[in-house]
Amino acid sequence: MQKATWNNVVLAESDDTIIIEGNHYFPPDSIREEYFVASNKNTACPWKGTASYYSISADGKTNKDAAWYYPQPKDAAQEITGYVAFWRGVKVSAD
Repeated sequence: MQKATWNNVVLAESDDTIIIEGNHYFPPDSIREEYFVASNKNTACPWKGTASYYSISADGKTNKDAAWYYPQPKDAAQEITGYVAFWRGVKVSAD
């Protein structure tokens, strides 16, 4: 079971993550949506497509653009459609 935590809050838990380029992508139904705020940030990956971001808001603190996902990835990355990955201090570890 993989768990994503930040600021002492569990953001996502799943035993069905997909690892790509060293990042665990969590299934959409495994994230705790109450901590996620849509961001205007987008980045482009040559083989995955355009990533969208969430900021994380937990216990009165915000971690800007700390999670990303591919709402409409390119064909090579279809398996991670909507899956969420983390960075910027969000800890992903086996539980």
